[in-house]
Amino acid sequence: MAARILVVDDLAPNLNLLEVKLEAEYYGVVTARSGEEAVKLASKEPLDLILMDAMMPGIGGFEACRQIKQNPKTWHVPIIMVTALEETKDRIAGLEAGADDFITKPIDDFNLMARVRSLLRLKMVTDQLLNHTGQTIQNSRSMLDTINRQSGNILLVEDSELRAQRVVEPLRSLHNVVIETDPVTAIRRAKAGIDMVIVSLVSKKFDGLRVCASLRFNEENQDTPILAIGDPEDEARLIRAYDIGVNDTLMRPIDKQEMLARVNTSMRRKFYADSLRENFNENLEMVVSDPLTGLGNRRFFDRAIHPLLDAMDTRGEVFSIMVFDIDHFKRVNDILGHDMGDQILKEVAARLVTNMRAIDIVSRYGGEEFMIAMPTTNQADALVAADRVRDLIAGTPIYVDGQALHITTSAGVAEVEKGEQLRDVFRRADDALYKAKQAGRNRVLGARQKKAA
Repeated sequence: MAARILVVDDLAPNLNLLEVKLEAEYYGVVTARSGEEAVKLASKEPLDLILMDAMMPGIGGFEACRQIKQNPKTWHVPIIMVTALEETKDRIAGLEAGADDFITKPIDDFNLMARVRSLLRLKMVTDQLLNHTGQTIQNSRSMLDTINRQSGNILLVEDSELRAQRVVEPLRSLHNVVIETDPVTAIRRAKAGIDMVIVSLVSKKFDGLRVCASLRFNEENQDTPILAIGDPEDEARLIRAYDIGVNDTLMRPIDKQEMLARVNTSMRRKFYADSLRENFNENLEMVVSDPLTGLGNRRFFDRAIHPLLDAMDTRGEVFSIMVFDIDHFKRVNDILGHDMGDQILKEVAARLVTNMRAIDIVSRYGGEEFMIAMPTTNQADALVAADRVRDLIAGTPIYVDGQALHITTSAGVAEVEKGEQLRDVFRRADDALYKAKQAGRNRVLGARQKKAA
């Protein structure tokens, strides 16, 4: 199932435009024409993100945002305020109401999708943290509020003192910010004790994209969020930054409230992920992991799948599994060595887990093979999800020791049928994977369904 986004706007043309843009990116869209309707929908529908117009008759966007954030059932859903208002007081009102981010009309597609992806990643890691700690949405707020109050260490890579001070000034009340003008020194300093790196893409003395690439593909920095600051006229450079692996971008001239929202979102995600890893390690006896990728291993997957099989048998709840395999991986190991092969496995694992839903079960099943279970998902929808992830992996190089490697994967997908055991559905999915390999690799195929045979 795709991420579900609620779009709220009282004007039908605006509503329809956003709906078309988001559905083109394969998101599930729910719409509301008023703040009152949005508050009701949010309490009834499982949502991953809300895009809320600020100015509406009746309950306006800010008040609707405040009510959603005060509801124990919905406070955790990220909200982006969509507004034509640019005054500082309106940004402050949005932050006070609980908004996580802002989009200004007229809406720029690149900026919209960057904000959506960033906050969906935050929602995903929030859900993962709650699932692994056994917390419910209702009783977890104090735990997350404690994490949100953490101060972090931010490294700013910028060669202009004036530009650096404009970034540092609004951040220093919450975080410790260190400025570094030399990229080599910055990359070295980022390896220990840094929670976030902000990189200027407009500096004259160094190539900001090269700094981002070096940071992202150092093993010590792979989980450190990177925010790149660039010019809106240089959209191609900002898009390239996402290809390299930055987590977020910010356009100049910098709006202080917008920057705070961007930084706080990235820091929250980092701190949640750190807490998730700590909890995971504390419960290692209960959750068996693959030491290389950090995913659950085969034993974990086999155990995790049992509740889904039970739900299938007792309530008829559909679900599907995917078997992903890295193409020509033996050749990679033979030519490039096992150390580089391990780095590729880790990156593919990271791309799989960050591009699936929080409720999906992702594991390394053995060797270069990954297994994913998608609850409440039929084979047709699972095929769409698998092909999207396959295309993402194939379309973005994996950088190892500064070398760009084009890696592809193949996958077999099978919907679980009532009465099947894991070995049965795995056999069908694995057979589909084999056929995908035989058909030329870098493709996804669905399994033949038994009931249709």
